[in-house]
Amino acid sequence: MRRRPRTSRILRRCVTLARHAAEVGEEPLGALLMLDDAVLFEDFAHTSDGDRTRHPEYAIARWAADHLDERQRRAAVVYTSGEHCPMCAAAHAWSGLGRIVYAASSIHLLQWHREWDLPDDPVAPLPINAVAPGLVVAGPAPELLDEIRGLHARAAGRR
Repeated sequence: MRRRPRTSRILRRCVTLARHAAEVGEEPLGALLMLDDAVLFEDFAHTSDGDRTRHPEYAIARWAADHLDERQRRAAVVYTSGEHCPMCAAAHAWSGLGRIVYAASSIHLLQWHREWDLPDDPVAPLPINAVAPGLVVAGPAPELLDEIRGLHARAAGRR
């Protein structure tokens, strides 16, 4: 899939957030919410305390539900370093958010973990549309995969 320079720049910001997460000992995931060319909210994973539900995409869905009206949520776009897990895809759909653009797929992450002999996650790595068929989704971004793989490899080395 061809990427417009703007989309690549926004996804690069998500990778920067993921890198920051890794630097502070978190899972390397970063995401942001945009509406009308403005970043409304951005976050990274906060799972090192043992609460594996603290993904940035889930935080975005919660923030949007609390701060945006239905029309704004539909028009908003979530950009993320990694494809939403089933929990985050469901939260995204239930909160009525719009399009999702991701850099690395959940299948990429599964394959990398298996290469590194890590156990599979307890939740199946389903594509977003297997969980929420009505969502508009774009990804992956091949130009960012090596960098994201490196972040996850370093995080895997800490386990």
